[in-house]
Amino acid sequence: MGQKIKNIITGKEIIKPDPIDEEIPFDGGVMITETDTAGIITYANRKFREMTGYTKEELIGSPHSINRHPDMPKIAFQGMWEIIKSGEYWEGLVKNMARSGKYYLVVVWIKPKFDENGKIVGYIAGRKIPDRGAMNNALQQYKELKVLE
Repeated sequence: MGQKIKNIITGKEIIKPDPIDEEIPFDGGVMITETDTAGIITYANRKFREMTGYTKEELIGSPHSINRHPDMPKIAFQGMWEIIKSGEYWEGLVKNMARSGKYYLVVVWIKPKFDENGKIVGYIAGRKIPDRGAMNNALQQYKELKVLE
């Protein structure tokens, strides 16, 4: 069975599923999440919950990596963190995994949230439908990067 994710609010452990090679089509509805500066989910809208199959109670307090697909190389997220921690906007092609183990493909954009003093207090992320050609290229690159890990 998969990796254990611990919710810091409920204390419950969620077991991530083993991946299933079946795509859940993303229709482009608005999927929004917000996290604290450590990547712990503080908000997940209904569309995000529907796509991932997790409940609001499971998501709020869990690390956003709860929906990370094992095909995604760690280095892809290292670059993302460097950019958003510097206060900049990031956008990238991502393969995510739902609670069922099935995957969905999205363009994710992330921007920092600032307090009145300009300090980063969290991040907001949205998702868009990816261009299939660009996504296929990214998936091939991710396979190559995973081999190097």
